[in-house]
Amino acid sequence: MKHFINLSLKQARRVVVTVIGATVLIIGIVFIPLPGPGLVGIFAGVAILATEFIWAKRLLKRMNQKAGQVRDTITGTTRPKASDTSK
Repeated sequence: MKHFINLSLKQARRVVVTVIGATVLIIGIVFIPLPGPGLVGIFAGVAILATEFIWAKRLLKRMNQKAGQVRDTITGTTRPKASDTSK
């Protein structure tokens, strides 16, 4: 019985995280052409989904890498690659 309760709580948590994450993500997408924090909503939605899903965690990692590249391009700075730091 205890196992069933733990399993049910995990599934309920996953459903709640999915609904909240998807809602924030959709709101972020809607705000891209409208005035509002569209990119922040997209990042937040993916970050929420990344707490439960591996695909979202990988997507968030790629989004962070691309954001870092854009930041470096705008500021004119360069950062060492991950392979360069392991000397």
